[in-house]
Amino acid sequence: MSKISFLQRLQAGDLLVSDGATGTNLLARGLPRGQSPENWIIDQPEQILQLHRDFLASGSDIILTSTFGGSSIRLRGTSIEGRAVEVNQRAAELALQACRDTPALVGGSIGPLGQLLKPLGRLTPEEAFASYAEQARALSEAGVDLLVIETQFDLAEATAAIQAAHSVSSLPIVASFSYDRGKRTMMGLSPAKAGAELTALKVDVIGINCGRSLEENLANLHELRQVVSLPIWFKPNAGLPSVDDKGNPFYDLTPKQMGEQAAGWVAAGAQIVGGCCGTSPAHLYQIAQAVKAEK
Repeated sequence: MSKISFLQRLQAGDLLVSDGATGTNLLARGLPRGQSPENWIIDQPEQILQLHRDFLASGSDIILTSTFGGSSIRLRGTSIEGRAVEVNQRAAELALQACRDTPALVGGSIGPLGQLLKPLGRLTPEEAFASYAEQARALSEAGVDLLVIETQFDLAEATAAIQAAHSVSSLPIVASFSYDRGKRTMMGLSPAKAGAELTALKVDVIGINCGRSLEENLANLHELRQVVSLPIWFKPNAGLPSVDDKGNPFYDLTPKQMGEQAAGWVAAGAQIVGGCCGTSPAHLYQIAQAVKAEK
């Protein structure tokens, strides 16, 4: 099937629906606690494939690869250490397989490295750049349609990720920050500051994902829209997690409650919407229905 590209769809003014959570949904499907979703790319690929298909059936226009923690640095100390290229390429193959014969696009998910850069941590900018470049190249060569650098909190690390992606790929780039301190990232970055800096780094879409409450993320969306003209990506959590008696996280917001707010995200200026932690295919269905009603 011939697909309309991501940038063409954005330029046409299309409202797009991304997918929901990876980690929390895989935990609900049996992923052992403490094991990364990337392990299932190798060990349980049918589970990854089914989650992608469930999101597509719920209305997703964009599916993210299960590679949030798929960098070589993030995989250190795991059973798949040293296999970052293989993991990313296989994850892209699974997402592309799920989207075959549909108009849906595949975004290569690139999460933070899990370490602080110097001088606050031990990681050098050069090490961060090399790790991000390796992951971005593997995803790009495997055929994804766009790169999604997500859940960032440190401007220096995000800069390394974006510059690395630009150095190895010509794909569109989404750069998304998590404001897990309410209206600031863990490193104190505001949406307005992030918007200005990311625009200068020549990304194609600026985003907000994860975070805390829908209300705080909506306020951050309003602030970001005031300072940027680029399309906005918006994937908030389904609220804050609680823990059940087995130690598994769960989220209080129902699919209906999340869907009821999705039209407001579009009204506030988001062009691509979905959900992060706690967002099941049922949540995503309600979000998609609300967005499609706005078209």
